[in-house]
Amino acid sequence: MPNNTNRKIFDKLISKTKIYLVIIAILLTIICVYEANFIMPAILIYALILMYAYWTNSKRTAELSEHIKDLTLTVDSAAKSTLINSPFPLVIIETDGNIIWKSSKFIHEFANIDVNNYLNNIVKEIKLEIERNKEDKENEIKEQKDLILKQVKIGEKNYKVVGEYVESKENNKKKEHEYMTTLYFIDETEYLELQQNYEESKLCVGIIMIDNYEEIMQRIPDEEKPIMMAQIEKSLYDWATGFEGLIIKSERDTFVVVLEQKYIAKLEEEKFHILDQIKEISIPGKLQSTLSIAISTEGNSNYEKYKTAQAMIDIALGRGGDQAILKKDGKYTFFGGRAQEVEKRTKVKARIVAHALEEVILEAQNVIVMGHTNSDIDAIGASLGIYRLAKTIGKEVYIVNETASFGLDSFIENAKQEEEYKKAIIGKQEAIEKTTPETLLVVVDTHKTSYVEVPELLEKTNKIVIIDHHRRSTDFIENAILTFHEVYASSACELVTELIEYSENDINLTEIETEGLYAGIMMDTKNFTFKTGVRTFEAAAYLRKCGVDIIKVKKWFQSDLQTYHKISEIIANAEIVNETIGLSIYDKEDTNCNIICAKAADELLTISDITASFVIGNLGDKICISGRSIGDINVQVILEKLGGGGHITLAGAQVEGKSIEEVKQELINCINEYFSERAS
Repeated sequence: MPNNTNRKIFDKLISKTKIYLVIIAILLTIICVYEANFIMPAILIYALILMYAYWTNSKRTAELSEHIKDLTLTVDSAAKSTLINSPFPLVIIETDGNIIWKSSKFIHEFANIDVNNYLNNIVKEIKLEIERNKEDKENEIKEQKDLILKQVKIGEKNYKVVGEYVESKENNKKKEHEYMTTLYFIDETEYLELQQNYEESKLCVGIIMIDNYEEIMQRIPDEEKPIMMAQIEKSLYDWATGFEGLIIKSERDTFVVVLEQKYIAKLEEEKFHILDQIKEISIPGKLQSTLSIAISTEGNSNYEKYKTAQAMIDIALGRGGDQAILKKDGKYTFFGGRAQEVEKRTKVKARIVAHALEEVILEAQNVIVMGHTNSDIDAIGASLGIYRLAKTIGKEVYIVNETASFGLDSFIENAKQEEEYKKAIIGKQEAIEKTTPETLLVVVDTHKTSYVEVPELLEKTNKIVIIDHHRRSTDFIENAILTFHEVYASSACELVTELIEYSENDINLTEIETEGLYAGIMMDTKNFTFKTGVRTFEAAAYLRKCGVDIIKVKKWFQSDLQTYHKISEIIANAEIVNETIGLSIYDKEDTNCNIICAKAADELLTISDITASFVIGNLGDKICISGRSIGDINVQVILEKLGGGGHITLAGAQVEGKSIEEVKQELINCINEYFSERAS
């Protein structure tokens, strides 16, 4: 750059001299025209002027050249000095591993550390970077290229390695090019520590709720209520002291917790042991208090974190309570969830939801009722109940049924024999055509966006109602205007029966509708054995008053001889895992294997000493798992690790892209992990 500047100055000087010479020549010529005697003197004078101009320009050129030479030497010397005395550790290395030169700072910095292994790894990365650049730029690399590598931890310090590389020589034997690389090691240890301290000092906001506060308050003597609440609050405050957190009571049964992010790992390691501590508090009447905890680390402000925690506490309550949910890095982590759901005896919510549902039905243009994929009798029975409710109000109603599980086809065919249901039960395409923004979409027996019969309908209307009894998952439908989600309920049919019972309209159920609702309750309770509460029998009694034929309903669950043989074979091939868990495989490809596996899992529980059962089946395009338990083991928590869900005593999962043996091994790992978590 200095050479170019000086050259321009020199060129300007020469240009000005030429102009002056031309002007002098013109003046001397004019004088000679008027005075001929001045011709010889003029020529002599002009020759002297030319000689002087040539001499001065030559002298100036030599001075400029010397100045440029001195300046270049000074710059080179400064660059070399800077390179040698670089404040960063610096090394010049070839891609064949040959170290050409190390700076004094490099030698001092790594005097007690063998950096050869680190350099070898760095050289490998440089070669990969060169190959990528060669592919992008086609031919060889001849120009100098900047290079930024990932951070490297050497000893106790963290370094960012930067530099550049250039082609140095060619290996004639291998006909490969070698490259010379200059690497700077920038110490970022303090910066990373500062960044880590900043991240760890960020606040996390959570919400704690006592799940069964109302039930406890109703069932214990007045004089013991303050003592019981004092015990719970003291346990919470002592727990918060362990991680220097702040707990504030916001409502009678709700607390807000604030803590620093650095303590999250400690809570994960302890698996939120406060859940077990609260359950150990002695309460009269054989009651057990449980907590639901939601803690969020995500959000640009503390308010956003609080709102996220509010949404998460709904998930915890929807999963039955007695658990903690932590949201970190966009993922949900669940802890606890071992207690049975507590049945709420009050029917106030059912009455309120029934009236609200009638209001939104009245405002809708039409009503579409939809269950889950591979629909079962619980989903269809609940759909029939909602159909009759909306039809009584006077709305146009349709039931979407695209897929059906084994044993349900005959029930649907029987329903379609009635003239009313021939046009009422429709498929996917017709449902999409009939759904508008003014349509009310009622989703029954599921709350998962990925598990509904026709997911496209969720995008076509914002008027969505959810009626479900499964433990809530993270894949829930968020934009519902009305939700009746009670995990204590045995089935969706039980919930729908309550809505019909408390409707302001006089609803007359048909024979097929009462059979469907009663069959749904029977199926999910395994003939009123599992997950059966007082309200379950009350719903069944209401349907009995409506004239349901129990013997006819029983026939819907009968298996043919061939299916019974398959179930018997599955049970005969069962093995015992972890002493009390029955595990079996139905490896024959069968589109109806999910029903067969469910029945086999139920039968395995009839064997003594088996507290939980899992049956794996082959659907063809995916592997299904049915899990059952008598209540001691939470099969929902186990199968949730494989992408499934359900309840403590009844759950299922479907896995794609893996063989039966791979799924079996993963299931065994999940079972072992479940028991290890319980032991800790």
